Amino acid sequence: MIREKLIKAQNTSIEFFYAIEENNLIVPGKSEEQLNAEICELAAKKFGIKKHWHKKIVRSGKNTLAIYPDNPPNRLIEKDDILFIDLGPIVEDFEADIGRTYVLGKDPKKIKLKKDVEEAWYEIREWYLQQSTLKASDLFNYAVLKAKRLGWEFGGEIAGHIVGKYPHEQPADPKSLELDIHPDNHDDIFLLDANGNKRHWILELQFIDKEAEIGGYYEQLL
Repeated sequence: MIREKLIKAQNTSIEFFYAIEENNLIVPGKSEEQLNAEICELAAKKFGIKKHWHKKIVRSGKNTLAIYPDNPPNRLIEKDDILFIDLGPIVEDFEADIGRTYVLGKDPKKIKLKKDVEEAWYEIREWYLQQSTLKASDLFNYAVLKAKRLGWEFGGEIAGHIVGKYPHEQPADPKSLELDIHPDNHDDIFLLDANGNKRHWILELQFIDKEAEIGGYYEQLL
């Protein structure tokens, strides 16, 4: 039942991303902060989404190199930019976590990056579904290898984390990495939680090219 609720939250979020596109919110000349504000307004008006369990992220151009904890300077979206949106809507008390990349213009490298990070997500998920035991660190390293094979660098500190009913499970030690897909988390991600329930994981991929100052992002429920 928990997974069904999480899938419903995600499906609502996917519809929300379609609405962002249909309302033509992503246009050159607009700042990241302005787009962020318009996205929040649309979420509340059209979908009744007023709460987000993590900070709302819009990053464009060289800001797409920034990792989640960073807060890069607000930037104007340019006509040939690449950008990504990362949102954590709460839908009927359950968490979604969804990220998508957009390319304005026809730059082939940016288009390839968008395509590669999305296709890699589904390829990694197929591999994950074939496993019955899997260390979080091994999943992270597999994502890093996938990025490298496609000609990119893996940009994130983690490759995902758990979600659930808001607020989701937290480790007893706030510094623990046990609920993150992190290179130093060697726990099996198929381990049950303290109540004997299955955990539900987000896979998040950020592929980057530091020299070109571009990054692509794709994220959703495994």
